[in-house]
Amino acid sequence: MDNKTIRFIRRGELVSLGNVPPDRTLLELLREDLGCTGTKEGCNEGDCGACTVVLAEPDQGGLRWRAVNSCIRLAHSVDGTAVYTVEDLAPAEGPLHPAQEAMVQCHGSQCGFCTPGFVMSLFGMYQNHVCRGERIDRALAQVELSGNLCRCTGYRPILDAAQRMAELPPVRVDEAALLAQLQGIAPRAASGGYMAPTTLADLLAVRAAHPQAQIVAGTTDVGLWITKMHKRYEQVLDVTRVSELRRIEPWGETQGLSIGAAVSLTDAFAALVGQRPALQTFAERFAGLPVRNAGTLGGNIANGSPIGDSMPLLIALGAQLVLASARGERTLALEDFYTGYRKTVLAPDEVVARVLVPGPSQGEFLRAYKISKRYDDDISAICLVIAMQREGNAVRSVRIGAGGVAATPARARQAEALLAGRPWTAEAAEAAAERLRAEFSPISDMRASAAYRRQVLGNLMTRFWLESQGATSLNLENFRLDDEVTA
Repeated sequence: MDNKTIRFIRRGELVSLGNVPPDRTLLELLREDLGCTGTKEGCNEGDCGACTVVLAEPDQGGLRWRAVNSCIRLAHSVDGTAVYTVEDLAPAEGPLHPAQEAMVQCHGSQCGFCTPGFVMSLFGMYQNHVCRGERIDRALAQVELSGNLCRCTGYRPILDAAQRMAELPPVRVDEAALLAQLQGIAPRAASGGYMAPTTLADLLAVRAAHPQAQIVAGTTDVGLWITKMHKRYEQVLDVTRVSELRRIEPWGETQGLSIGAAVSLTDAFAALVGQRPALQTFAERFAGLPVRNAGTLGGNIANGSPIGDSMPLLIALGAQLVLASARGERTLALEDFYTGYRKTVLAPDEVVARVLVPGPSQGEFLRAYKISKRYDDDISAICLVIAMQREGNAVRSVRIGAGGVAATPARARQAEALLAGRPWTAEAAEAAAERLRAEFSPISDMRASAAYRRQVLGNLMTRFWLESQGATSLNLENFRLDDEVTA
């Protein structure tokens, strides 16, 4: 077996493919090498969901099922997993899987191009909810289908199909047998130019030896460099198999969290929401579920995009980063990590290892605002997160993180200074709004004009004031879909 071989389980059988370049995408491998043309290439950037597949991998003695975008996922990343495409759900002459049959019964397919991706997201929901005896309501269906776009505007029958699945004759994967198969093909640390160490010590040694290798985690951004910018990488360093970087652990005297850099966005936000329920909607709007399943918190931070949503949140929460190399570790505030547009203080031999997030303080009032052209599955034009603690009616402390308004994610120190120690009144909020508008010099681009960004920054501070006074009708969080199946 050559050192570029990928092994995974498909349809209960071992698939072994050799001579796979380190930067080949999973979609290319499926369509061109295996002839799985049911998996579609739509946007080729992880936005539309037509390429969705489901991965199963060992997790804490069982299996974990995740819907992901195959167009921006590297093929080598599925080594040691089970891969499910739309062709794998039902035998050629047998009954359809409930995810497929529900789409038929509810008339969920129109032109059909997006249908395979929707079916695979439904299959992921089936494995994660129906097979566990959990009910799929309308709200859950909308959240977990947010990464799939229908070009024929057929969402209502597709949501109906999500609820209909549980009513159909059940289909069960023999998880014990699949787990035994997967345990027999544990992924290897190196496969040609694709390096995937499993311990932090090995990762740091490889990083020191290959500082030119492209570091990847979920490839939700690097994948676009490959598909859209046509970049090629002879050496890729995958950090997602490092056990130390996959942990979420208690941290500090404030009952905070230490979140490993390779923890998925899905799991990282689940932990943060567990401590701060007010973040639920923000977490769901971060991206579509397949992107959150693949992307990692450390990757979002290290990427350094000024419109990455996790950084304004973490800045507002007072998070710190732990950077590691073979020379040791160092800790710094998240807002001090960035030096310019997509530039950071990382040395060539360093990696982001952990994110340290303080726990919520008593009386904390937290709001995270995301402004984008599309409500779901879209990149922010502006992100503003405010965490305030008050003593009586006075502002004891406040931290404000902002995205989309500067070359880097930023902390609004001037607005913070204006509010600190001041009575929390409508006048104070208005003064802070004006200071926010003056503190940053955003640019105009395809997502918003500079004038719009400045105006909305201040408006969000006003919204924060109103919500701190009990207003609840300023956003869509209180809107609930009708939970009845109408098809």
